[in-house]
Amino acid sequence: MIDRLLPARPARAWVDHLARLGPMGQAITPEQLVQRLDRVGLLGRGGAGFSTARKVAAVATAVSRRRLPGVVVANCCEGDPTSGKDRVLVAVAPHLVIDGALAAADAVGANRIVFAVPKLSTTPNTLRAALSERARTAFEIEVIAVPERYIASEATSLVRFLNTGDARPAGRLQQIWESGVDGRPTLVDNAETLAHLALVARFGSDWFAAVGTAAEPGTTLVTVAGAVPRPGVVEIPLGTPLHAVLARAGAAASGWALLGGLAGRWINLSSFADIGYSTAQLAAAGATRGVGSIIVLPQGGCLLTETSRILDFHAAAGARQCGPCMFGLPAIAADLADLVGGDRGALDRLRRRLPVIHGRGACGHPDGAVMLAASAIAAITAEQPGHLARHLNTGGCGAPPMVVPLT
Repeated sequence: MIDRLLPARPARAWVDHLARLGPMGQAITPEQLVQRLDRVGLLGRGGAGFSTARKVAAVATAVSRRRLPGVVVANCCEGDPTSGKDRVLVAVAPHLVIDGALAAADAVGANRIVFAVPKLSTTPNTLRAALSERARTAFEIEVIAVPERYIASEATSLVRFLNTGDARPAGRLQQIWESGVDGRPTLVDNAETLAHLALVARFGSDWFAAVGTAAEPGTTLVTVAGAVPRPGVVEIPLGTPLHAVLARAGAAASGWALLGGLAGRWINLSSFADIGYSTAQLAAAGATRGVGSIIVLPQGGCLLTETSRILDFHAAAGARQCGPCMFGLPAIAADLADLVGGDRGALDRLRRRLPVIHGRGACGHPDGAVMLAASAIAAITAEQPGHLARHLNTGGCGAPPMVVPLT
């Protein structure tokens, strides 16, 4: 059992945190932290999977060049409803996330730390209680509640919300590492990423790389839910075979599952059972780690119907700031609903429409919906043609109740 991030017994109190991990130890320079992060290749755990070392270095460089103190935003919002890992992490080990935010702020030259948290949760109170136990620091530290909307937790959305109160993406061209919160260089990392950063700062790269794969060392948190006996969040070494991840939830690697969240991919678990759960290994197999969730369909479940529900969600969750979001997402949601209902022309419409939308949105939200839809079409046509025929011939399939959470 690996319990680097998730202690076997909750460590909410400062004294329990220190008893479990000890103090941070000898201070390291910002350059040393970046070198350690680069050595272990720590990728962000919020969904995009970007290099943490590169993000930290970019913000630190901007701070130095612009001679402005930076801002660190600890993203504890987790807008994708299929994932609960950051909520669980903060609930059982809040001081580890705080350690990471403080270390990141030191590294980039920030004087302000914002913990962005979902409004309707216990996370704000948990973090405030943990912060109240710690010694005062030179940093300005705030816990700020963010609207619980799917796109509100995207990095530029958080920055825009903190600046204006509008929790919508600011667009692909918004370089928040140069000019983010209050126009200052800003680092946005999610709670799990910051917890890993704290461990790298505390114990070093060799310790961190003692588990995982050579290409992607360390552990990761995975939310396993849907038709499984023991749904929940598990911590695993990266590279763990998918069947072993599912076994932690009491499930077998059979049937279909949505991997990576609402912008993820559908996979046949029987075909993926031995694939290692890491960014590179999943990508090589045509899947994605995404937000770190696995939602297993029940036996006889319909991935086409589930995808239709998710696309309706994507269409409703859009920021309405560009054509692909305003018109494209509702159009492909309608096409998929028509396909579920037996419209034979809907498949051709989707195949024409999806490439037109992809890559043209002001942010990445439309791309996620497109990739999910394309994944469903590929799965149903290549591996379930008989099931597709049932939809086309009878207008439905009588699948069991839906399992992918959308709230």
